Amino acid sequence: MSTPNHRPAPAPSMNLRGAVDLSALKNRASAPPAAPAPAGGEGAGGSSYVVEVSEQTFPQVVQLSATVPVIVNLYSARSPESAEVTAVLEQEAAGRRGKVLLANVDVDAHPQIAQAFQAASVPTVAAVIKGQPVPLLDRAVPAEQIRALITELMQVAEANGVSGSLGEGGAAAEEEAPLPPLHQEAYDAIVAGDYDGAAAAYRKALAEQPADADAKAGLAQVELMQRLRDADAEALRSAAAQEPDNVDAQLAVADLDMSGGHVEDAFNRLIRLISRTFGEDRERIRVRLLDLFEIAGPADPRVTKARSALARALF
Repeated sequence: MSTPNHRPAPAPSMNLRGAVDLSALKNRASAPPAAPAPAGGEGAGGSSYVVEVSEQTFPQVVQLSATVPVIVNLYSARSPESAEVTAVLEQEAAGRRGKVLLANVDVDAHPQIAQAFQAASVPTVAAVIKGQPVPLLDRAVPAEQIRALITELMQVAEANGVSGSLGEGGAAAEEEAPLPPLHQEAYDAIVAGDYDGAAAAYRKALAEQPADADAKAGLAQVELMQRLRDADAEALRSAAAQEPDNVDAQLAVADLDMSGGHVEDAFNRLIRLISRTFGEDRERIRVRLLDLFEIAGPADPRVTKARSALARALF
């Protein structure tokens, strides 16, 4: 859930292009799509920085996430809460004057985009920074909280080198640098829904350059997507609740939490588990936790805090 180059966590050195799951959109029309249209007139609320997108135009919008943070607002006309959140988002997008792009998605008309973001309800709001999804909201919240989230999002984007702006018509002011060949191969595989191929490309990149932090983070993200590919979230959570010491069940729910943006929940679950586990299972949990740290990014304060807690649990 794009045409990225860096990850969303506050770690400028990281790169997770294409982490948005676009596999649901791979059968989009083959004809070149038109540019995304403003949501109404000059743009919803009179802003050219608000666009209404479809499966055909969504890939173009995600490409802009290399220049500015793209906020993806998954809404339904049947939801009054959606209307309230949309109004605040449109006001914020207009007020930030090209430093952020709001992409409104009608989930009733375009369910495949909602599926790509694993949206279970509306309103759901996510962001994309260089192709990496950043979960923001899965319910209506007060306007002040939305504004605070957008401010934090822009700080994260700037930390990752995404600090450009859009022209008056919403056009990007700068172009994205090309990816290294193996990173591009991984991105193309993700877009096609071929997570195995993406993982193979990242592993090849790491074989050539073991210090490639972007490939390491990309591989961790893709492996998470592989593990959750056919997951039944309700069944996994039920199993974990019934068997709190079942390592496989707890690892699976930690993956679910991570994919849904509940980063601290994922970390804390595994740290609690590792404190009461020994032998090979303890090592499995530790390795998985390190993978989740890669996805969040080493500069994320939640990772720093969790590393300290992990050290205490281990020693």
